[in-house]
Amino acid sequence: MQPIFPAHDAQTLIRLALEEDVRSGDVTSLWTLPARQVQTATLIAKEAGIVAGLPIIPLVYENVEINLNMQDGAKVNPGDKIAAITGETKTLLAGERVMLNFLQQLSGVATITNKFAQVLAGTKTKVLDTRKTIPGFRTLQKYAVLVGGGSNHRMGLWDMVLVKDNHVAAAGGVVEAWNAVKKQNAQNLKVEIEVENLEQLKSLLGLGVNRIMLDNMDNKTMQEAVRIVKESGDPVELEASGNMTLERVKEIANIGFDFISVGALTHSVKALDISMRI
Repeated sequence: MQPIFPAHDAQTLIRLALEEDVRSGDVTSLWTLPARQVQTATLIAKEAGIVAGLPIIPLVYENVEINLNMQDGAKVNPGDKIAAITGETKTLLAGERVMLNFLQQLSGVATITNKFAQVLAGTKTKVLDTRKTIPGFRTLQKYAVLVGGGSNHRMGLWDMVLVKDNHVAAAGGVVEAWNAVKKQNAQNLKVEIEVENLEQLKSLLGLGVNRIMLDNMDNKTMQEAVRIVKESGDPVELEASGNMTLERVKEIANIGFDFISVGALTHSVKALDISMRI
């Protein structure tokens, strides 16, 4: 099922981006190009990856003809023609950089996510994104994660409870934090609690916590954590987090985790190289 593109959020960002880039007008195009000239521009992949963000094109451009050769989630190789856009040359060039900035960024997110998803293929473990996103781009980046075959963690601070180390320290412990949340969780939001050692993990078992995150633990400790949870019979979900790489995630998946969260899907992604040629 194709994820739903967050068009409203994209439109808000596009307005800001066009104001930032174009403002009173593209003086280079205005002074060098014939008035009313019409051309066709082709979007071309310069490297292999997964395309995401194609619904951006009609939001950037008005009064143009758009012909897509593929949809979000498609695999591309160098030289592949992604789409053709026909319209006034001045219009095409005025929106080129804004359109490509969005498309390259989101395709980069989808591409790295897909690499993690491929490594985890055949296991029960899902790769999750985090809140380590570009400010303002969160819904778009999380959309791209879905396009790449990953799963979304919470969208923000409002839709899920995630008790982290600072909450635990301020509340006086993991159990104290859980008890405080349980008393006030009238919305019945999903609750996840981060633990830093096996004693914290043991203290939460049997209390009804939905998910426990094991943060920055070595593989041996995580193996022991999975064993402890299995023997307890607690159906709690387990998530691994902290410095996750493509080389490491398969090992962790084989330990028996439900989820692995990877901040690198969004916070330091390499944009996919895509160009526009008239």
